[in-house]
Amino acid sequence: MLHRALDANALRYQVSANNLANSEVPNFKRSTVSFESELKRAFDSEERARNGFQLARTDERHIALNEPYDYRDVQPRRVLDYAATAKANGNNVDAETEANTILQIQMQYRLLTQMTNFEFSQLSTVMKK
Repeated sequence: MLHRALDANALRYQVSANNLANSEVPNFKRSTVSFESELKRAFDSEERARNGFQLARTDERHIALNEPYDYRDVQPRRVLDYAATAKANGNNVDAETEANTILQIQMQYRLLTQMTNFEFSQLSTVMKK
């Protein structure tokens, strides 16, 4: 999970940097990265599959009901914001908000790398004994 979260944060950084670089381009629409909501949807689908109503399928072409979505297959997804327009030129990127977002992403990335280092240090300790 830490590896996936690091990948999602790296993608968030690229997307936010691209948004910031294009903050004055006419009709440019900002993008965001959706990862946590996709992960929640996968966990919810596993819960529904465990507690939900099960139907028998006699053919693989039949529609599956309450089929779980494996959380290990969740990938971060870029989402384009078409709805909002912040400027008269059609651009919806606020440079200050994007700069703050980049700072937040950097802090999250640092925290995730510290957690990964802790996991590896625990493994190293176990292997030494």
